[in-house]
Amino acid sequence: MGRKIAVVLFNLGGPDGQASVKPFLRNLFNDPAIIYAPWPVRPLLAWLISTTRGPKAAKEYAKMGGGSPIVPETEKQAAALTSALQAALPGDEIRCFLAMRYWHPFTHEAAEAVKAWGADEVVLLPLYPQFSTTTTASSLKAWRDAGGGEARTICCFPREADFIAAHAGLIRDAWQKAGKPDNVRVLHSAHGLPEITIQRGDPYQWQVEETVKVVTALLPELSDHITCFQSKVGPLKWIGPSTEDMVEEGAKEGKHIILSPIAFVSEHIETLVELDEEYAELAHEHGAAGYTRVPALGVTPDFIKALAGLVVDALEGSAGLKPPSGTPICPAEFGRCPCREAGYKGVASQPEAA
Repeated sequence: MGRKIAVVLFNLGGPDGQASVKPFLRNLFNDPAIIYAPWPVRPLLAWLISTTRGPKAAKEYAKMGGGSPIVPETEKQAAALTSALQAALPGDEIRCFLAMRYWHPFTHEAAEAVKAWGADEVVLLPLYPQFSTTTTASSLKAWRDAGGGEARTICCFPREADFIAAHAGLIRDAWQKAGKPDNVRVLHSAHGLPEITIQRGDPYQWQVEETVKVVTALLPELSDHITCFQSKVGPLKWIGPSTEDMVEEGAKEGKHIILSPIAFVSEHIETLVELDEEYAELAHEHGAAGYTRVPALGVTPDFIKALAGLVVDALEGSAGLKPPSGTPICPAEFGRCPCREAGYKGVASQPEAA
């Protein structure tokens, strides 16, 4: 008999209808990894933010059928990953479980389902390629709090070769479908964070920049690239440059803007509304020669291949945290890197996709 292998896919989640927009936002902003205010101030802030932002957010979700597509998108990725893993591990039984952080299916629901299934091995796979205390670490804490138990934990994969190839291929395809325009600027947009989060040792910004560095190396035909950050919320200063500013600047220079969601693996409100509508309008308003949005990774074959490879590698050796290729990659100043917190030594010197 082969092993029963559970692969738990971590993601943000999203409201599944208009009625769940406000509670989704309240859950999001009540996370201490997102809002640093102490209890009971944080729940009050979460209530206030969800109440004030809820109506606008509901209108945006209404454009997508009433709720977020992130769960259906993740279900498609889970099905594709299951097929890939069954081919790679024919003697084992594979099942993927969705663990969403702020709405159903919640992480605790996934933990209960994994236990009920009786998995022999559990692999925790964040669909956040670049590690952050606000995403992967928050999901891992939710897993522990739910009593999820021992697992093989993939921390991040910002330079994994097939992941990089998937991004590069989608960017090249988008450029070719746009007619191979000249005077192109590629904006690699990731969700932003407050600067204080990075100053506290979060490696997210560095990992995003590493992803872009390795992706651009595969695109010699496109020489103008900028890494930028979107979706600012609240009064704190956020990391930059902002995607909004870079769209406006590129448009004023008469560039054809190709916008790649470099840290997003599925379509959701920040791609379908922010990138497709708000930034597209901004680009045209300021005279861009063109505006092309690269699709999120979705079930792109190279991306699914990357995920399958990460799972297969994680099943080697003992349980616990699995750094990229077995070695932490973050420089020493990023003390919130989970590998460093776990006591791993050494830093990888060569990109995996180089």
